[in-house]
Amino acid sequence: MKAVRFHAAKDIRVEDVQAPSNKLGMNDVLLKPLVTGICGTDLHEYIAGPIVTPQTPHVYTGASNPQILGHEFSAIVTDTGSHVANVKVGDRVSIQPLISPRDDYYGRRGLYHLSEKMGCVGLSWAWGGMAEYAVVNDYNVALLPKGVTDVQGAMIEPAAVAVYAADRGHVQSGSTVLISGVGPIGALTLLAVRAAGAGQIFVSEPNAFRRKMAKELVPEAIIIDPMNESVTEKIHDMTEEGVGVDVAIECVGLEVSLNTCVASVRRQGRVVQTGLHMRPASIDAMLWALKDITLEATWCYPVQCWSRIIRMVESGNFPIEKIVTANIGADHVVKQGFDALLDKSVNHMKILVTV
Repeated sequence: MKAVRFHAAKDIRVEDVQAPSNKLGMNDVLLKPLVTGICGTDLHEYIAGPIVTPQTPHVYTGASNPQILGHEFSAIVTDTGSHVANVKVGDRVSIQPLISPRDDYYGRRGLYHLSEKMGCVGLSWAWGGMAEYAVVNDYNVALLPKGVTDVQGAMIEPAAVAVYAADRGHVQSGSTVLISGVGPIGALTLLAVRAAGAGQIFVSEPNAFRRKMAKELVPEAIIIDPMNESVTEKIHDMTEEGVGVDVAIECVGLEVSLNTCVASVRRQGRVVQTGLHMRPASIDAMLWALKDITLEATWCYPVQCWSRIIRMVESGNFPIEKIVTANIGADHVVKQGFDALLDKSVNHMKILVTV
């Protein structure tokens, strides 16, 4: 079968590999992927990997490079193991890709995303969504209703990151919120805080294309170009008594963005760290103390959120498909996918791949 595999930095190949065996484990689900998103994690692997893809067998899954990519995808169930009860052949599903023990310290508490042995379909598992077939556990699949499209089903995974950010920020009806950075996660977080009822939303983004997309996604959002105007001054000018926002969500993973969030939030406000920092950040800890803020860091998402997010999408209140800017074939995944997303002269937000 055809598969997109990561070998090393700048070395992603479309290859012919052996398809999964028809001898499934009792809790296995055989899938035919429909569409698969290219994630920022995939881009990091392409630029500088291996980072999270394992060079030696993974401690829990046993997987090692070369890795079939793809952890954001929808699929059709083509076969199931004897003990699978939550889906049947022919069902369309969205993939919750995290794989971890059910019986370690975190697993016993339902905190599967925090397990120190956690693996991930498409990153540290034998299979991934950028292939003609894949095998996952029964707990990795969530049934898609007719009102949710294949594209939306593939977008549930990054949307879960965004909803978790809004949850950790305690965003509620009437909240004032800053979204710092509008890459794919920032754009989905913008949609998530609006769905949660935020009353006033500020967006800071230096890229003109992304600022335009943010305005199209949420027309009432207040868009700020941090290269030409002060984010903190504008927020203090436009919030009650100049106190700042209730919640600031950092979606870039940059020191300047984190510190802007801290400066923009009101006293006893919340700063949510969602962007992944690749290097240590210098911060003003005294300012944190003076403002009595809460800093919430996030890692992935609670895996139990899939059905909730599917309902949000089905209701029309969370139009996550709107950030998709292209759907390409696997044969063009490097040039039209990875390279296009890294080319600053090409305007893309989220690219999906069909094998």
